[in-house]
Amino acid sequence: MLSRAARPALRASVAAAARPATLNTTNAANYATLREIEGRLKSIRNIEKITKTMKIVASTKLTRAQRAMAESRTYGQTSNTVFEQAETKPVEGESKKTLIVVCSSDKGLCGGIHSGMSRKTRKILLEKPDTDIVILGEKCKAQLGRSNGKNIILSFAGIGKDVPTFANAQAIADQISLLPTDYASIQIIYNKFINATSYEPVEIEAFSEEAIANSPNFAAFEIDDEVLANLREYALANSLYWALAEGHACEQSARRNAMDNASKNAGDMITKFQILFNRTRQAVITGELVEIITGAAASEG
Repeated sequence: MLSRAARPALRASVAAAARPATLNTTNAANYATLREIEGRLKSIRNIEKITKTMKIVASTKLTRAQRAMAESRTYGQTSNTVFEQAETKPVEGESKKTLIVVCSSDKGLCGGIHSGMSRKTRKILLEKPDTDIVILGEKCKAQLGRSNGKNIILSFAGIGKDVPTFANAQAIADQISLLPTDYASIQIIYNKFINATSYEPVEIEAFSEEAIANSPNFAAFEIDDEVLANLREYALANSLYWALAEGHACEQSARRNAMDNASKNAGDMITKFQILFNRTRQAVITGELVEIITGAAASEG
């Protein structure tokens, strides 16, 4: 049995022994929090390095893409001038179908550049539900496949890996020409390059052989009927080359802007987490100082 005089001393010693355990638990939690914040900072810094690198790569590719776009406009605008002077118009008829060619790519991380073309395509399909679709690139194929999969009759992969060439457009035009359906109109949807920060989805017309033959002023060009099929396929290849080149330039521009915004956001997050890390570390140091001072005062007492 303890005397009454010894009991308060025992209770004080037990409380003193229990108090550091609680403080040590709090310190362990603070250290874990510091490690978590430090880990997040490291991850965000790595992401910032990646986005900055991708921005530099996209800027380099954009220069090449703009040169290819300027060359492709010569092809596409020449065909358009011929058909404008010939007053060519799509053939109208209930039995005639329309084909939509969507020029996207296989790559993402470039904002909503593919979503805009998908929305424009869906808007056309609301007016003409029986329209067939040919898709260049996996991105729009994935988007339109969920809502309008039954309309997709042909798709191409491997688009957007490099600057488009006329040979690529010609190969695609050959496959489209082999489709069994005789289309009255072929509408090519692509992103038109406005400037380095903006673009818009537009469509251009690729006329059928019948529409070209029925043009009011077509006789002025003195083209034989035997070569109409070749002219139609060549004009389709010109328009596809123009659309692919413009779309590629828009994609690189959008990717550069997206990576620039991502880098800025990562920088803001790094600043916020760095402030949080410093405050948490200061709180841990302050807590340790309080323990030292409290322990020293208790020892003196």
